[in-house]
Amino acid sequence: MLGLYVHVPFCSAICNYCNFNRGLFDESLKTRYLAALLQEIRTGHLAPAFAQSVSAGKPLAPLALPAPLASREADTLYFGGGTPSLLEPREVESVVAACRDTFGLTADAEITLEANPESVDTSRLSGFLHASVNRISFGVQSFRDDELRRLDRLHSVRRAEDAIAAAREAGFHNVSFDLMMWLPEQTVDQWMVSVDRAVALAPEHMSLYMLEVYPHLPLKMEMTRQHWDQLPDDAVAEMYEASMASLEAAGYEAYEISNVARPGRRSRHNLKYWTDGEWLGFGPGAHSTRTGARWRNVSSTDDYIQRIGTGSTVVAECRTLSRDERLGDALFTGLRLTDGIDIDTLSEHYGTDIWKQFGDRLAPYMDAGLLVKEGSRLRLTRQGMLLAHEVMAVFV
Repeated sequence: MLGLYVHVPFCSAICNYCNFNRGLFDESLKTRYLAALLQEIRTGHLAPAFAQSVSAGKPLAPLALPAPLASREADTLYFGGGTPSLLEPREVESVVAACRDTFGLTADAEITLEANPESVDTSRLSGFLHASVNRISFGVQSFRDDELRRLDRLHSVRRAEDAIAAAREAGFHNVSFDLMMWLPEQTVDQWMVSVDRAVALAPEHMSLYMLEVYPHLPLKMEMTRQHWDQLPDDAVAEMYEASMASLEAAGYEAYEISNVARPGRRSRHNLKYWTDGEWLGFGPGAHSTRTGARWRNVSSTDDYIQRIGTGSTVVAECRTLSRDERLGDALFTGLRLTDGIDIDTLSEHYGTDIWKQFGDRLAPYMDAGLLVKEGSRLRLTRQGMLLAHEVMAVFV
């Protein structure tokens, strides 16, 4: 089934490390954005055949929703950002309703809303639950106040803990949050403080990311001014291995390189990205993949609103992937999962002998203990996950 993604491009403040498509919250802009978003969902989203015309420079009739697009149900809806929790519950409810009317969301659809801790309380979270959101994902990042200050986060550790408690009080039974490792000046022991606190709060799901410091963003300049350093690579490997061992001992399954979950609580939406699935993205900068085509919307919120208003396409770029590109993507993303990939299934689906095509180039990684082949399944070892991009480069 399809996954649906809705991008909410607003934040109360811009974190110094963030490279996502976002801008400062503006009430008037939000109102205009929501009107455009609902129109795109209900009538304006382009099917792949229409999107392909964009790349060919052909004229479009973008406000006609092709029947094949509307006929396929979706079983996940993900509000990402930005900070989606800056929307009012009634606004979230209107977006969910539009998605349900257009795509026929399944009765058990997973509906996730990203939230920053400082933007919610029990009443607001209850409103989101009433609006059909059944999974909440908090951008916690750290359970140390000094680290949160270095990242320009608006919340404190206490506020994050209060937000998680409020989610439980509101009635959420599927709570996730993000943590970031390899922060400036962060030691292995300090990282494990956050991991241990996370375990104590008992979420159903956690995502653990390594901070990527982009050279053009304020954090990089601040690190230079303050002489903040990051630990060497071998210490990052220790961070990763120690946290995964601790989480698995606490009953979490490490099901993807950066994600762990309680049994039965894997992110159904994100699994579409890693299992060769299809999804449609709405809002500025959103990406879509369907029937071999991949496209993205214009990034500017103002441009997006203006285009919707004039009946112009919001697709900025589109291309049709070759079979080899699609296969490469399926292998690349599938190996992020601890279950790995089923070579026989993918070989049949793409009409090629994958092992014959890639086996010789994969052999050195198997000899080095980074990759394991068990029957028809191919998966990375824990050590291999630390060097995943080296292995995955074989497919790209």
